[in-house]
Amino acid sequence: MKSGFTEKEARIYVAILELGGAYPSKIAEYTDINRSTTYHILTTLSIRGIVSEIEKKSKIFYQIERPEKIIRYTEGRVRRAHEESDQMKSVLPDIEGLYGALGTRPKVSYYENIEGMMTIYTDMLATNKKYEMLAWSNAAELENVFPSKFFEDFRRTKERIGITTKGIIPDTEADRTYNERLFKNYKKEVIPEIRYVNKEKFPFKGEITIYGDNKIAIINLNKQYLTGTIIEDETIYNMMKLIFDLSWNSELVKE
Repeated sequence: MKSGFTEKEARIYVAILELGGAYPSKIAEYTDINRSTTYHILTTLSIRGIVSEIEKKSKIFYQIERPEKIIRYTEGRVRRAHEESDQMKSVLPDIEGLYGALGTRPKVSYYENIEGMMTIYTDMLATNKKYEMLAWSNAAELENVFPSKFFEDFRRTKERIGITTKGIIPDTEADRTYNERLFKNYKKEVIPEIRYVNKEKFPFKGEITIYGDNKIAIINLNKQYLTGTIIEDETIYNMMKLIFDLSWNSELVKE
């Protein structure tokens, strides 16, 4: 039936029609719909004026109202839909104003565990176009966190797209050999350009990556608390790029 009935409402309506009226228990048996659902639907149909309740032998008996009641009910639904549409149109300018205000706010996404970290790294490649990635990173920790196959695929995809990288990392033996170990046989132009900071003065086991057109990823590389956040905002993105440039050219950073 196409008069605003759900499938079960239609079955119950037809059952009452075919039975010429019936008690709820009979309707439930006839339609194979459980009693509590049948009672609920019968009450709903009665409120709509589509079926009527009659007391027989101290029990409620249901029968069909005149068929034109369905037409009036359907017309009422259409009328209410038009009224609701008109009401929405009247407040639409206010809603659009609020939506526009929300559009100026940074978009922040939060991730957990290794699957979440891989999602963040995959997003760094989503632009599928060349750009310069900037990062403060404990590069050696990346090897401990990411599965080797995933990390290799990530680097090879960066190479294919042509994404270049500048990184500021701790001055440790493992980090000093990072490029040599992980970027052997890669195109020279995509091998990260790295500068180092004193690991005692600036200890960190995380990563902040500025990437794409307007995104910053902040990752905790502690395996027990793997968490990460992506901030998507042009103003914050540009500020972080300025901060990176200050760091890159600082006397505290060395090649």
